[in-house]
Amino acid sequence: MGSKTPDGRRHGPNESPAHATIDAVNPPKQAAAMGLIPGALEGQDEDGDDDDDDDGGNPRSDLSNTKKKRRRNNRRKKSKKTAFTAQTTPPRVELSRIFQGKEYPQGEIKAYAGRDENLQRTTGEELRHVALVNDVDDEFLSDYRQAAEVHRQVRQYAQTLIKPGISMSRLAQEIEDGVRALTGHQGIETGDALKAGMGFPTGLCINNVAAHWTPNPGAKEVILQYDDVLSVDFGVHVSGRIVDSAFTVAFNPVYDNLLAAVKAATNTGLKEAGIDARISQVSAAIQEVMESYEVELQGKTIPVKAVRNITGHNILRYRIHGEKQVPFVKTTSTQRMEEGEVFAIETFGTTGKGYLDDDVGVYGYSRNEHASIAGLHHASAKSLLKMIDANFGTIPFSRSYLERVGAKNYHLGMRTLVARGIVQSYAPLVDVPGSYVAQFEHTVLLRPTCKEVISRGDDY
Repeated sequence: MGSKTPDGRRHGPNESPAHATIDAVNPPKQAAAMGLIPGALEGQDEDGDDDDDDDGGNPRSDLSNTKKKRRRNNRRKKSKKTAFTAQTTPPRVELSRIFQGKEYPQGEIKAYAGRDENLQRTTGEELRHVALVNDVDDEFLSDYRQAAEVHRQVRQYAQTLIKPGISMSRLAQEIEDGVRALTGHQGIETGDALKAGMGFPTGLCINNVAAHWTPNPGAKEVILQYDDVLSVDFGVHVSGRIVDSAFTVAFNPVYDNLLAAVKAATNTGLKEAGIDARISQVSAAIQEVMESYEVELQGKTIPVKAVRNITGHNILRYRIHGEKQVPFVKTTSTQRMEEGEVFAIETFGTTGKGYLDDDVGVYGYSRNEHASIAGLHHASAKSLLKMIDANFGTIPFSRSYLERVGAKNYHLGMRTLVARGIVQSYAPLVDVPGSYVAQFEHTVLLRPTCKEVISRGDDY
């Protein structure tokens, strides 16, 4: 989910890109990772019957038979609850039931290459520090890796659905149903969506719509066409640890260079990211790669431009947008990336003007935790705010998410909260009509001795 540049300001010129060369060390994922195949329950035949044979011969009392049936039923219930070994299609099996007692797959591990020994965090002193903190924290890594595996499995299935003719409401529903099923939190009961689930509303952006569009209840249906460029951006969180990842799909090969430019720019950002990396150098490297590409559309050669007023960003717990931004153009920023931080490295490339404007409509909302609620007297606004705090906290949400937890007649209350600055409203962001925008994004953890591109998969 892209972070809009404050006040839509443009970035000024800055220095040339960094030049680190990164080596990857990536053990193979477990067999269940990325698996979307039907699987029988352990202890059952394909038809669902138990493998255990009934005891024959000696007659038993009705009481004994009843007790035996109860024991067998209990075993069967336990098996159904815990014994899945593969994911289904569509993905609906809770991930913890597949990875029982096993570690979730790690992301792509990359060394902090191209730096001196101290900055690489591999000295004896640093390694002793790592041992003390247990390499960031086991719970932190487990939550992030679980969220990343949910994202991989859900998006892999979504990619099989993305074809001309699919409606955006169906695609969003399939993604959100998958995330909720695999995290094991449907987000209906009060507070359940805060435990795990969607990290922000599903973004489905077509052509010149760059970011922050999702199907809303009651809105006109949008159907994907062959000549469309579709960007899919969604987040998954487990205990507030948010994985933010996006990809773009196009059927017409004329857009291949646009997608290649943005994917290469994102991979460059991931390559340059690291402990003590200057954000200005990361941004400069991204722009250099992005704008080295051209696209030929309708007989015209069009340069790919980096979008100037939306950025990548660091991610905090329960907050998709932290205080640091990673632009796609040269900047004068003096900020550096730091050990232990989590960044969403994303890039947007466009055939348009490279500057986004707000469009009509609402993508979603998020709670401003720093806004004062003193003087908030409207009963509808106070009731709505209580529901938002209990179900979403600072996690962005959409109208459909509100209605999912039972909100009704909330529009007046929402207008009051937005007007008071207590809730922020997000509008769709668009480039000029007739242009095409693509996006690719991954989440990277800056661990003490290496960086982990947690959301990396076989697809992108």
